[in-house]
Amino acid sequence: MNQVNNPLLEVKDLSVAYGKVEALSNASLAVGQGQIVTVIGPNGAGKTTLLSAIIGVLGSRGQVSFDGRLEAVPEVEVLVGRGLGLVPEKRELFSSMSVEDNLKLGGFMRYRQRDRYLDASLMEVYSLFPRLLERRKQAAATLSGGERQMLAVGRALMAKPKLLMLDEPSLGLAPLITREIFRIIAQLRGQGVSILLVEQNARAALKVADYAYVLETGQVAMQGPAAQLATDPRVIDAYLGAASKHQAMLAS
Repeated sequence: MNQVNNPLLEVKDLSVAYGKVEALSNASLAVGQGQIVTVIGPNGAGKTTLLSAIIGVLGSRGQVSFDGRLEAVPEVEVLVGRGLGLVPEKRELFSSMSVEDNLKLGGFMRYRQRDRYLDASLMEVYSLFPRLLERRKQAAATLSGGERQMLAVGRALMAKPKLLMLDEPSLGLAPLITREIFRIIAQLRGQGVSILLVEQNARAALKVADYAYVLETGQVAMQGPAAQLATDPRVIDAYLGAASKHQAMLAS
């Protein structure tokens, strides 16, 4: 497993079953402070299930430790309040509300705690995503796919997360926008945000990550430093090569 001193997130033997079907079996992973860790793998491998179980949206067996504390039963509100953020694959924006109101909702817990720095956070998000500043009065429904993804990430950042979990951030986006999203992910690490990135675009994910796990049929099949996995023949064959099984699947 990713050997890090004082891991921010440590998951041990996490399993999730839908009835008799195990969607996730004994998955273990760690994310260190200031690290980008990626989980790659084919569709249906259990990547979204993994994130949902970590944050407590799905019931699971196993151990989740976050920021030095073992979560006996992971609960969404508790974990979000303690600094775990999730940008789900569906982005789940409030489409009739303005961009700015969506962002302010992201900081709602901090607002309840009378956090004086919310406006500063808003400015930070706008400096990271100038496009959102231009469109701040528009309804979220009017945004392009790339702008919606920026808004989803910006909204999660308003909660000032210690760890941000991103579920398929490049899904359905044009290559140019995908590059922009990954540039911002690298920039966030520079600002001290740790990131757990679930991604189908294995090439982009391995390029930006420090450490990587390959999830196949609910199990961690391979792991190692991202640069090392990017040159591993098995990963190249399945996920990176021009004729890779994974690319062929995406294209079909």
